[in-house]
Amino acid sequence: MSLKSLPIYQVDAFATKLFQGNPAAVCPLEAWLSDALMQSIAQENNLSETAFFVPQGEGFEIRWFTPNDEVALCGHATLASAHVLFEELDYNKPTIALHSPHSGPLKVFKKDGLLFLDFPTDTITPHPMAPAFEAALGVRPTALFKGKTDYIALLENEAAVRGCTPNMVKVDAIGGRGLIVTAAGDTVDIVSRFFAPQCAVPEDPVTGSAHTSLLPLWAPRLGKTKLVARQLSQRGGQLHCELKEDRCWIGGTAVTYLKGTLQLH
Repeated sequence: MSLKSLPIYQVDAFATKLFQGNPAAVCPLEAWLSDALMQSIAQENNLSETAFFVPQGEGFEIRWFTPNDEVALCGHATLASAHVLFEELDYNKPTIALHSPHSGPLKVFKKDGLLFLDFPTDTITPHPMAPAFEAALGVRPTALFKGKTDYIALLENEAAVRGCTPNMVKVDAIGGRGLIVTAAGDTVDIVSRFFAPQCAVPEDPVTGSAHTSLLPLWAPRLGKTKLVARQLSQRGGQLHCELKEDRCWIGGTAVTYLKGTLQLH
């Protein structure tokens, strides 16, 4: 690898076959690039997330960029990065130790044919009902919550989540990283969608990090800690989740779509 030539992979995360789940770009590095260059690469990739990682001790340090900003935590791009390490770069340990400058220690491990993210559980608090949310979503939430970075709107049922047609300008004006809409599922435990025009991602296909907020919200409501979740975007994706007190395990599979080289002239 040279400063003018870098490997890049594109991976469909939380997918069982190509063109499902959430596409992420993954750039393995030997040393960190400048923030400006990583942001430019993410903007050029024009995917919801581009992940960069470098070796650190026995594991790796990882960072994630949308086309507009660096984010504190990203699930699907972490799953994609682990997939690249295991399947493309011959990483031979069962668990990958990761560290995020913003979110602390993370892990990805193999279990029952899935890759599981081991992420910190979000802290969520009730949020006062506000007209801005109904105006943004076109439907009145039954309850509102706020996590560290995202707002969460609880809707009446799966049909309401599926049929939601948000006004992205009004979602953007709400602030935060994004807005999660969720309900109990018809054939799975919970369903959701994630809107983040604030980060230049109008609707994210599958959002692993959002489930660090959804698990502590839904586990006590449903009376169980193991939940099957489905994100109802056009591409769609299924997640196998388990609440482990202050940690969330979020499992899925991934498929490599593209292998290439960045030419940084």
